[in-house]
Formats: sequence, C-alpha cells, structure tokens
Amino acid sequence: MPMNDTLQMISLVDLSIAFIPVVIALAFLYLWSLNVKQASYALSRMLIQLLFIGYALSYIFYSDNVWLITSILLAMVSISCWIALRTLPEYRLVLFKQGFIAILCGGGFTLLVISQGALSLKPWYQAQVIIPLAGMIFATAMNSISLSAERIFSELDNKTPYPIARKQALNAATIPVINSLFAVGLVSLPGMMTGQILSGISPLIAVRYQIIVMCMIFASAILSAVIFLLLSEKTIKKIIKKKHSTQV
Repeated sequence: MPMNDTLQMISLVDLSIAFIPVVIALAFLYLWSLNVKQASYALSRMLIQLLFIGYALSYIFYSDNVWLITSILLAMVSISCWIALRTLPEYRLVLFKQGFIAILCGGGFTLLVISQGALSLKPWYQAQVIIPLAGMIFATAMNSISLSAERIFSELDNKTPYPIARKQALNAATIPVINSLFAVGLVSLPGMMTGQILSGISPLIAVRYQIIVMCMIFASAILSAVIFLLLSEKTIKKIIKKKHSTQV
C-alpha cells in the first residue's frame, strides 16, 4: 500500500473526540476520591499552553529573523537551567551561572554539530527546524543537570569523597537516556519518528532522523552534566563545607 503524502487535517470536532477517554479517566479519579481538581487544572493548562505556543510558533516560523531566533534559544537555555535547579531552590542563584554555561556549551555544541553537520541546515536559524531540535536538546540537558545536581548533593551530604560523588552523580544523569536507548524501537517509537510516519514519510527515512535525535540526546545529556559538575565543583564544595560546619 502506498504511503500517504500528507497527514489528515484534524478538525475541532475530531480534536474534541480525543477528550472522551480523558473525561472517563477524570471520572475514575473522582470516584476514587483522588485529586480530580489538580488533574483538571493540569489538562486545562496543557490545552491553553499548547494553543498559545501553536500561535506563537506560527509567527516565529515565518519571521526569518536571526536575532529573534537567537533570543529565543538563549531564553530556552535560561528557562531550562532555572527548571533544572528547582530541586535545589536554596542554591539556584548560586549555581545558575554554571548551569547556564553547561547547557549552552553542552547542548549548544550538540545542536551546532547536528544542525550544521548532519542536517546541513542553511541558513542555520530556520526556526521550524532549529527550535524543535533545540527544545529536545536543552530539555535533555536540563533533566541531566537536575539529576546530577540532586545526586551530588545527596552523596556529599553523606560524606562521600567528591570524586566518587561526582561519578555517582554522572551515573544518575545517564540512567534515563541510556534506558531510552535500550527501549527505542522495541518498547517505544519516539515522538519524532511516530510523527514522521504518520505524515507519510517512509519508516526507513524516519529511522535515520530518529538515530540523529537519539545521538544528540545522548551527547547533550552527558556533555551538559560533565560541564556542570566540573564548573560547579568549587562552589558545591564551599556549600557543603559551610553546611557541615553549621551542623557541628
């Protein structure tokens, strides 16, 4: 059977059908006396946020403005860094610079190699390509830094020597991305690959793009975590030393 050239347009009526299982799921939460208000609020936010970003991206994708795209990428780095350090609220400002540089360098280097090397993107600031790629890369770097930061403080609080604590922190940061490498193609079909297949692209082509995506996710996760742990070593040691001295 030949593959479809275009993906079917989803009407508002079709979109509303997707909420039928959602309503049933909410009903079970209500019947079992769980937090249906929180779930409803989360769903409402999801709907509003996605509709907003849909309109925003429609404007951004047609802007063809290098300064706008650059500003958006830097904003993405800043926001991802701030979110990454949310598990350490008291040290957010202290470690923000190291986190920002780690995501910018680790994620930015990966984005540069993928966009200019593997994809040969011309010009480099094509928003419809560079922003989705940057989103995947920076989100991965964000999660990696969050896991490594939380783990290294936990290890150092238990008086683990710093080299061992750093090793354990990096190991913790790699677990999700390595699990995804094991699972891809066997347990899950990632979103990008699924979207391409649904849009009518050959699975053989979609697989190539997904390999690129998995490579950039793996690299950005580890590089960003390594850079963060190296840059923040002195700061983290000072924080732990001060923390332990006040506990004595």
